[in-house]
Amino acid sequence: MKTTRRRLLQSLAAAPLLSLPAFAGEQRRPRVAVIYTACYHRSHAHVILENMLTPYLFNGKLTQPTVDVVSIFADQRRGAGSLPDLTDDIVRQFKVPVHKTIEGALTLGGKELAVDGVVSIGEHGNYPTNKQGVREYPRKRFFDEIVTVMRRSNRFVPIFNDKHLSYRWDWAREMYDTCQKHRIPFMAGSSVPLAQRRPEMDLPANCVIEEAVSIHGGPFEIYDFHALEVLQAFVESRKGGETGISHVEFLPQDALFRAEKAGRWSLELARAAMRTEFGDKLPDITRPINDVEPWGILVTYRDGTKGTMLKLGYSGTRWNVACKLSGEKMPRVTRHHVGPWNNRCLFMALSHAIQQFIVTRTSPYPVERTLLATGALEAAVRSRTENRRLETPNLNIAYAARDFRAMREMGESWKILTEETKETIAFAERPLRR
Repeated sequence: MKTTRRRLLQSLAAAPLLSLPAFAGEQRRPRVAVIYTACYHRSHAHVILENMLTPYLFNGKLTQPTVDVVSIFADQRRGAGSLPDLTDDIVRQFKVPVHKTIEGALTLGGKELAVDGVVSIGEHGNYPTNKQGVREYPRKRFFDEIVTVMRRSNRFVPIFNDKHLSYRWDWAREMYDTCQKHRIPFMAGSSVPLAQRRPEMDLPANCVIEEAVSIHGGPFEIYDFHALEVLQAFVESRKGGETGISHVEFLPQDALFRAEKAGRWSLELARAAMRTEFGDKLPDITRPINDVEPWGILVTYRDGTKGTMLKLGYSGTRWNVACKLSGEKMPRVTRHHVGPWNNRCLFMALSHAIQQFIVTRTSPYPVERTLLATGALEAAVRSRTENRRLETPNLNIAYAARDFRAMREMGESWKILTEETKETIAFAERPLRR
């Protein structure tokens, strides 16, 4: 009989629960408002919330949520295809009230801010797509309404923003600057940098990186962001710290490989990254893989470091990396292993990190990483439309990296939760039909 999530949790029930530190200066647990666009099976709202409402695995330990989700705002109450909206399930199962406005969710129906942290999830749902092919998710609108309540109450609590800050650079920068002005603890970004690395690979502090490659196999823009932030999570640790990006260029297939022949990026480094997934059965990455044409984003850092993001083939779980360090003949390579159930289990580590952030009021990694990846993505989208290399003086963003290994999944969870464990639907404990 295959293990289900219910049986898994029952089998671990006798084990001690791993908990985060107590909420500083308080006896009670932090109260959290969750603001989301839409919530249905495998949406970001679902896979983040399930690990904030029920015990979850992190590095092989059954971990108790350390925050209380006390309110929800759902911008849309619709499912996707045959997948129903889950907001009513949350109300029924976890007794969390749904408010008609973001203000109501933050004040719990009163006049003043009544929560200790806010999780803003602006991903999925039915929103317009602009002429550049980018879905216009309302992350900036969510942020503005959240901060309005904080300003009125003269109390500022941690905000987590899922994925990149905005599809518009001026809005993204304004969000960052607003948090700096009001000293709002701010965390954002992708779940992928927190995944297990196979093989384990950490770059030495203050290393000199000549070139780095990050590869994904997903859709335009929404997966380009993940791969750009993965790239940033590695290169930010180089000698001198992060100095910012001087140029960004989006290249379709033919232009991409012309640029490789001109020495602007390394095909061999890309092959080394792909071997972490394919081994000796490496496909010819100079041609479309399974009839899917590749593209690339070339990132030139202000200190001369070369970064390349490639989309190769089609795979929602392809997150491969290679870095060439000065003085080393062989590149350092890894791939991000997401665990079973495709990318769903990535969010156990992310939800763990979000809770750590709210409890401590300190992001485990700099939000500037996401700000820079947001800017690189926005420039790449414009480069694709304008068919040219863009200078990016706006990305003169310097910051120092932090060691975030404590927030990463190191693989122990996949000894317990395996590919044989049947996936569950939504917040229920019944197995997903295959």
